[in-house]
Amino acid sequence: MKPTGNQAGSTAQREIKVLSPTAILGYGFPEASFEAGLAHDPDVIAVDAGSSDPGPYYLGAGVSFTDRAAVKRDLRLMLRAARGRDIPLLIGSAGGCGARPHLDWTVDIVREVATEDQLQGCLASIPADIEKAALCDALARGKVDTLPGVPAATRETINASTHIVAQMGEEPLLDALARGADVVVAGRCYDPAVFAAVPIARGFDRGLALHMGKILECAAIAATPGSGSDCMLGTLSEDSFTLQALSASRRCTVASVAAHTLYEKSDPYHLPGPGGALDLTQTRFEQLDEQRVRVSGSRFVPSRPYRVKLEGASPAGCRTVSIAGARDPVFISQVDTIIDGVRRRVADNFSHVPDTAYQLIVRVYGRDGVMGELEPLKTITSHEICLVIEAVAETQALADTICGFARATMLHFGYPGRISTAGNLAFPYSPSDFKAGQVYEFSLYHLLEVDSPRSLFPVIEISELQGKLP
Repeated sequence: MKPTGNQAGSTAQREIKVLSPTAILGYGFPEASFEAGLAHDPDVIAVDAGSSDPGPYYLGAGVSFTDRAAVKRDLRLMLRAARGRDIPLLIGSAGGCGARPHLDWTVDIVREVATEDQLQGCLASIPADIEKAALCDALARGKVDTLPGVPAATRETINASTHIVAQMGEEPLLDALARGADVVVAGRCYDPAVFAAVPIARGFDRGLALHMGKILECAAIAATPGSGSDCMLGTLSEDSFTLQALSASRRCTVASVAAHTLYEKSDPYHLPGPGGALDLTQTRFEQLDEQRVRVSGSRFVPSRPYRVKLEGASPAGCRTVSIAGARDPVFISQVDTIIDGVRRRVADNFSHVPDTAYQLIVRVYGRDGVMGELEPLKTITSHEICLVIEAVAETQALADTICGFARATMLHFGYPGRISTAGNLAFPYSPSDFKAGQVYEFSLYHLLEVDSPRSLFPVIEISELQGKLP
């Protein structure tokens, strides 16, 4: 690894540069922006590969929500640049959710690129999976805390989960770097950790490093205009850090950077994470020039005991969906009455099926399809609406039956003032019903007290990439 200012014997103020190519591995980035970032001679390339935003399916099923070809394209550019410059590459929340299948999937792509491009280096992979028996024991000892709005964890919810992960902090990443890793692929990871690990390893302030990582993890989303598929450069010094968009069409402003600091936070001044929280009460934002913003004053406040966030998902049935449009103003004005009538007809026709065996959900886009009951505007003012008819049931066959019957019933449902009897709905697709397969729900979204930051992540698998230098 190349030396930073203090390691090279420089008397100038130390600084370290972190290049964030994209908001999520596989979302892509312009090669011109990436090259502009490399021209700044970064000390590390880091990327967050995951999120819980796409919902529980991907964790429960053990599959990635990003496309393999897209991930391989991004990784090829990053690996070539990192190994060519002898700087670390860190990847967090591998495969989208960071469970073992996602980790192995990402490591496989890394090895494939290294072989094809003849790249060498030391690869570390860090699993984040939690054993069910150990978690049940922790629950019995009162070590699992419930977050607001989340049901309490039980042995049943733990054992029903297909995959359970914990968000590691930067400490396991530091261990991998200390053991000589050039490329680190981590399971589920606190988003800022992969950006902060190398700066922390080289003695920079933890609070500033984590705050910079909090912004860099979404790359150019913190610029204006924002984009999750463009690059961002962070430069950390001893008392502040600066952020710089790398596309000529974007710039960092105080407003854009401060706004992203508030992103995904319930408290504007405190951001909890593994082992503590960022205190932003004294944070200052300063516009340096047209492209850059300086941030200072952020502090990390450790907490005891050390806690990490758990994420788990379990099967919840099977889903079938039908999408239809309606344009008749009389139908639209009576849509709630019609939906209620359809529900009653379904319940009557399948009275032999227990109510608990299925759910029938109808979303009305053009009224409250996005916000549901939280939508403040209840009156439909559009000339057309979209109806998403969804059945979730114990089996795919039952979901197909309920959705198909509800769709057909709504298509021909009679209502006062109806003029055309040919059908109430317009279907954009044939077949009209889509079998979505297994449905998952989050079964765990809790805090786990641990003995040390490394106690859940003791296994760091170190191996050599198989590529050979030309």
